[in-house]
Amino acid sequence: MVAAAALIPVIAGCEAGNNAPTQQWHQPTAGASAVVSDTMRINNMFVLGPVPGFRIPVGASAGVFFALYNSGAPDRLISIKAPSARSIQVPLGGIQVGRNQSLLLTGPQPRVLLRNLIRTLHGGQWVKMNLDFQSAGHVTLLVPVMPRAAFYSTFSPAPRPSPRPTLVLTPTATPSPLVSPSPSASR
Repeated sequence: MVAAAALIPVIAGCEAGNNAPTQQWHQPTAGASAVVSDTMRINNMFVLGPVPGFRIPVGASAGVFFALYNSGAPDRLISIKAPSARSIQVPLGGIQVGRNQSLLLTGPQPRVLLRNLIRTLHGGQWVKMNLDFQSAGHVTLLVPVMPRAAFYSTFSPAPRPSPRPTLVLTPTATPSPLVSPSPSASR
C-alpha cells in the first residue's frame, strides 16, 4: 500500500517536467474570435485605440483589424454594423473570401474603418460589432479597443477622410443590408 502511494506522484507527473510549454509565457490573442456556421472563422478582431492617456473623439474614425478564414463555399461579408459608429468603411468591392482562403485585414494600415464615431473611444473599452456573411450568416462580437502601445504601436491610426471612392456599409431599417458609396470629401 505504501509503495502504491509513493508511485502516485510519479504516474501523475508531467512528462515534460519543469520545461512544459504551459509554463512558458505566450502572447495572448487580444482580439475577438468566432466561428460562423462551422465555415467562416474570424480571428483576433480589434479596434485600434489611441496612445494611452488619450481618446479618439466623437466624429473621428478608428481602424478595425482582423483575419478571416473560410473553409466552406466562397462567401462575402455583406454587412458590418457597430452602434458606436454611424458607418463602416470597407475596401472597394466589399470583402470576399474564397474556399479555403485566408484574408488578412491586418496592419499596419487599417482597411476597415469605424467612421463618424458617436462616442469617444480609448484603450480598454469594448465595441459591439455585428457581421453578416452572405452564406455563413450572422455573428455578434464584443471587440476590444486596444491602445496604440507595445505590440500595437506599429499600427497606423485611421486616416482622415479622402476623396477616393470607397464602399461604406450603413445600417438600414430593412432586414437586407444596404451597400452605398461614401460621400466625397471636398477638402
